[in-house]
Amino acid sequence: MRRQLFINGEFTDALSGETLPTLNPHDNSVIAEVAMAGREDVDRAVAAAQKAFPAWSRMPAAERGRILLKLADLIEQNTEELARLESLDTGHPLRDSRNLDVPRTAGCYRYFGGMADKFQGETIPVEAGFLNYTLREPVGVVGQVVPWNFPLMFTAWKMAPALAAGNCIVIKPAEITPLSTLKIAELMAQAGIPAGVVNVLPGLGSVAGQYIAEHPGIAKIAFTGSTATGRRVVAASAGNLKKVQLELGGKGANIVFDDANLAAAVNGAAFAIFHNQGQACIAGSRLMLHEKIADAFLDQFLPLARSIRLGNPMDEATEMGPLTSAQHQQRVLSYVEIGREQGGEVLSGGCAPTAEELARGCYVEPTVMRAKTWRDRIAQEEVFGPFVTVLTFKDEAEALEIANGTEYGLGSGLWTANLPRAHRFARELRAGMVWINSYKRVNPGSPFGGVGLSGYGREMGFDAMREYTQVKSVWVNVDAQIQPHYRRS
Repeated sequence: MRRQLFINGEFTDALSGETLPTLNPHDNSVIAEVAMAGREDVDRAVAAAQKAFPAWSRMPAAERGRILLKLADLIEQNTEELARLESLDTGHPLRDSRNLDVPRTAGCYRYFGGMADKFQGETIPVEAGFLNYTLREPVGVVGQVVPWNFPLMFTAWKMAPALAAGNCIVIKPAEITPLSTLKIAELMAQAGIPAGVVNVLPGLGSVAGQYIAEHPGIAKIAFTGSTATGRRVVAASAGNLKKVQLELGGKGANIVFDDANLAAAVNGAAFAIFHNQGQACIAGSRLMLHEKIADAFLDQFLPLARSIRLGNPMDEATEMGPLTSAQHQQRVLSYVEIGREQGGEVLSGGCAPTAEELARGCYVEPTVMRAKTWRDRIAQEEVFGPFVTVLTFKDEAEALEIANGTEYGLGSGLWTANLPRAHRFARELRAGMVWINSYKRVNPGSPFGGVGLSGYGREMGFDAMREYTQVKSVWVNVDAQIQPHYRRS
């Protein structure tokens, strides 16, 4: 199988002719050879987007919305193909790709399709004799770089609001998971999105991604990925002072108080860290237990972690698939040794499975590790895998100190029956999102993003439309008697 770039409404090879194999993380077999965009391909895509921008931005917003709604319908009609592509390419269990990733993707395009003609400016009361109103105008050509952990869903989070607002797009999916994004490009053409409005460029981050961030013809860069790469994106954007939006790493605190519904908290904590093999920036990777219930919690949590069915993601019975690459598998496993070196204790997992079917793939057993202190590396650094660090606390003050004791600030959660405590922690936690008696809930209407080293800007909701527009203030003199201060006598 061979996959090409998508530029100006057509699938095309990279001008260099370079390709990269994309691998099935279940057994590391080759799925497809994918064209790798270079700088000259970015130039082609930007030129196509610039040419398409005037007509697309001036198209009635309701018509843009209608096209996005049609795209949502096409995504639903192609659920099985998209789900299988996503599972084959990323290692997501098929049942998750089918029941979570594809519906959330369609729902995102449907939400922003409906919003396209409902996002409006304001009238502002100013001095008598003048009308002042604002226009929300599209930024122009936007560059978007998405990661490999949720490629189908994250491309929707990026592209849907940008398109609804009237922008044109040059998007780079991760080079190791480009297949579902290229399928979406095909469906976009079917839905009626004009040539040049969306351009899809699989390529290396150090080449295509870097140039997208630098390119003088791109007015905004939206990036999801690691904090280290986010810093490089900011530096690269300085040439033309493009608008920057960053959704970066996290080290989510999942706090369980002694009055929590223990069964609900156990199940919620397992989903928070083991869904998608823990490869999520909002994963509840720090499991903070009140010391009174820590043992009782672990008595239920550890057997649950050990019971999770690892296997081929294409198998309907699989609950957890492989990590997305062998390189990342080794990185996650390295944190087991890092934790041990600092006095940590493996409570469950901590290794790759040895079963013959899984040994060829990028699997890691669900891993639960107790840290010696909350300042240890496994409690501070993002592991980004099925690896949860267990910590304990004695009271609210200590819980808050630990929860806020990292440089990240993306998502946090707490489990408690005490309503005043819940609202108090929601206010005091240093995070862009807080879940109470739940974890890892997302919706197209709810803003998603963080603070600190977790980045800035927001995906989804009205906030996303603000990210992809700029405000123009218009003053109208409605009183003919009002004249300029300086005039000839």
